[in-house]
Amino acid sequence: MDKPQIKILLAEDDHNLGTILKAYLEAKGYPTTLCPDGQQAYDAFIEENFNFCILDVMMPVKDGFSLAKDIRKVDKTVPILFLTAKNMQEDILEGLKIGADDYMTKPFSMEELLLRITAIHRRTYFEKPGDSDKTLFKIGNYSFDYARQILKINDEEQKLTSKEAQLLKMLCDRTNYILERSEALTKIWLDDNYFNARSMDVYIAKLRKYLKDDPDVELINIHGKGFKLFVNKEDDDE
Repeated sequence: MDKPQIKILLAEDDHNLGTILKAYLEAKGYPTTLCPDGQQAYDAFIEENFNFCILDVMMPVKDGFSLAKDIRKVDKTVPILFLTAKNMQEDILEGLKIGADDYMTKPFSMEELLLRITAIHRRTYFEKPGDSDKTLFKIGNYSFDYARQILKINDEEQKLTSKEAQLLKMLCDRTNYILERSEALTKIWLDDNYFNARSMDVYIAKLRKYLKDDPDVELINIHGKGFKLFVNKEDDDE
């Protein structure tokens, strides 16, 4: 399988390290834009499409934490890896609270950096939420094709959005069991903040509407916990 294209934003004020990192990453097949301070990095992020960010913590004009906060306002999902010269617990915790996917303390191995990038990218863009590899489900009288994002009953098909399909798959993987709100939010929305929680409630309401034509299928709110896809007559067919 071909290596997925990863376009990297590298924010590093150390000219020598930045130049070496950029050359190494591009030699490995990852187009990299190098910015010497946080403000230039943010401007580049707004103007171009990146799918990975490597941010030094200590930078002029705008530090790495401020830059990450601004990036997260624009894009909740793009992976962020921090580089820090200080192995301080406060720095690590601050970065993770902002929404960083990982961090590395200088000095570090180039090979390890590459492994971290590919692992984080794969986890972010390719691993699907849910516990099983199944893509076809029976939900009472409904059939759900996760791969095609289609929910069908009789001859009526409902095309689902990506988030609707991901959420329904997680519910199907736990039929008659509780899907915890925090789990769904962190796996699909990647952040369990208030606004994402409200967004998920809207998606749940849509799924409930899609499933209304079978009285034996209910999508139930479990107060303080999450949601349960209750199917009164389960079909064991694959």
